[in-house]
Amino acid sequence: MAVIPKTITDILQNVIYPGSSESVVKLDMVQEIRIAGSRISFTLVFQRDNDLNIQAVSEACAREIEKVLGLEYDLTITPKGIHRMQAPVLPGVKNIIAIASGKGGVGKSTVAVNLAIAMAKTGAKVGLIDADIFGPSIPKMFGEEAAHPLIEDIEGREMIIPIEKYGVKILSIGFFSNQETALIWRGPVASNALKQMIIQGLWGELDYILIDLPPGTSDIHLTVVQTLPVTGSVIVTTPQDVALADVIKGVSMFQSKSIDVPVLGIVENMSWFTPAELPENKYYIFGKDGGKNLAEKMGIPLLGQIPIVMSIREGGDSGIPVAWKDDDAVVGNAFAELAANVIQQLEYRNENLKPTERVRVKKR
Repeated sequence: MAVIPKTITDILQNVIYPGSSESVVKLDMVQEIRIAGSRISFTLVFQRDNDLNIQAVSEACAREIEKVLGLEYDLTITPKGIHRMQAPVLPGVKNIIAIASGKGGVGKSTVAVNLAIAMAKTGAKVGLIDADIFGPSIPKMFGEEAAHPLIEDIEGREMIIPIEKYGVKILSIGFFSNQETALIWRGPVASNALKQMIIQGLWGELDYILIDLPPGTSDIHLTVVQTLPVTGSVIVTTPQDVALADVIKGVSMFQSKSIDVPVLGIVENMSWFTPAELPENKYYIFGKDGGKNLAEKMGIPLLGQIPIVMSIREGGDSGIPVAWKDDDAVVGNAFAELAANVIQQLEYRNENLKPTERVRVKKR
């Protein structure tokens, strides 16, 4: 008989995982099936590295295959650690928010940092993941460029303890790389680094975790939606036409049928400039109400308009974000209002829409 991967899965339908009524195939434990002549190999994935059933299940699979195919085949079964497709990711996190932008230079990371702090100021438990793998700026904005997260062994697994500051738990690839050296990684390597921060982060119980994505659309965005059930996304833009054109692409990506992540709204950053000596004046350097008008046109909420203020830039450079300080009422109120609007949209989304599902990779 001709042996193909389906032959193996059909045979292993008879192997029931101990303590369960489901087969190892039904539980999606049988993966990476390879057949080369008389050689058959596959991986058995378990939810825990120290699963007490690893040997028994492996032997049961071998017996079933030998019973049907005989002994002329050279069989290799490789047990593997935690089964990511079944084990819950960030089980203690209530809401996962992707912070995105159509293009770079619109202040996405600045908005993400100050939004996270403003949300924490409401009494919420907040986390922030710097997913901008190739340009991590979160460590500098938190004044933690020299920080090195500790590793703790939890039930046989190495877990990364996030840095906590200003009421926000943070992890960034910047904590694990030389700040002065460019990261030159291929897509899969960058994606694996991000997944490690997400899955091995000891996040605990959180009301919100924000994910600061790279600009545009990339493999990193796909990695996030394949790894996590993202509750909703926030798109950051400036009023400038060239930035708005890319917003449409970002919105369409999240709203596409294959990804289907609700867009909570648009944040218009750098909306206007007000000089300190002329506090009543507004100068629309990048155009007026571009983000607001686009939000109305697309039927998406405008979550907030953030002005260009020197204290925002100074806060990012000094490591003391403006949302943490209380010396600029205008900007502080802008981020407090943004946080309130994001929380309101999340509540509306959770009441009216079904939970988001992770994007599944179709197996051929």
